[in-house]
Amino acid sequence: MQPRPLMGIPYSHEDYLPVDLTGLGPAEYRARVDELQLTTSDRVAFGGYLERRGLYDSFHHFRDAPGKTRNIHLGVDFWAPDGTQVLSPFPGYIHSWSSRPDPGDYGAVLIMEHHLQWGAFYTLYGHLSHQSLNGLVAGRFLQAGVPLGLLGGERENGGYYPHLHFQVIRDLQDHSGDYPGVCAEADLGFYRQNCPDPLPFLGY
Repeated sequence: MQPRPLMGIPYSHEDYLPVDLTGLGPAEYRARVDELQLTTSDRVAFGGYLERRGLYDSFHHFRDAPGKTRNIHLGVDFWAPDGTQVLSPFPGYIHSWSSRPDPGDYGAVLIMEHHLQWGAFYTLYGHLSHQSLNGLVAGRFLQAGVPLGLLGGERENGGYYPHLHFQVIRDLQDHSGDYPGVCAEADLGFYRQNCPDPLPFLGY
């Protein structure tokens, strides 16, 4: 399977660097990504599917109830400089979008709907720039490789180092413009099935 387009920086083994943030808090997370020197190069760091991340402990957004913190990451993150172009890896339809500016949330987020030979599913693109939501039309069909938007900076992406949160979702469960990107341990059985590893879908 040929790698599918997702970023303005084309995929290659040399330029896409796997990174593991398991257990890292906010300061350690930033230091780890800074080590990769992504801001001045045409490289992308990626990883994170089902990682248990200490990073989320610093955001009230992820505390659903006393003793129940969501800290298991359900998508794959792709770190690159802000303004990096994000592309549609599959042909599909614009489903919904929203702006979620609270610290730790998605910032600008877009959901696409796809109907391919292996079935129907959705893809979610989080931490985009606000301008990426301008002019969107629900139901508009887009071919694979068409630009969806740009990565947002920290002031607009929920307070994170610039990156794309990419997630595959089988059943959107009546959500619109949003879907959980992180779950608690108690809910992992469901989300592992409903949000499979995105990397095989991309061919990476």
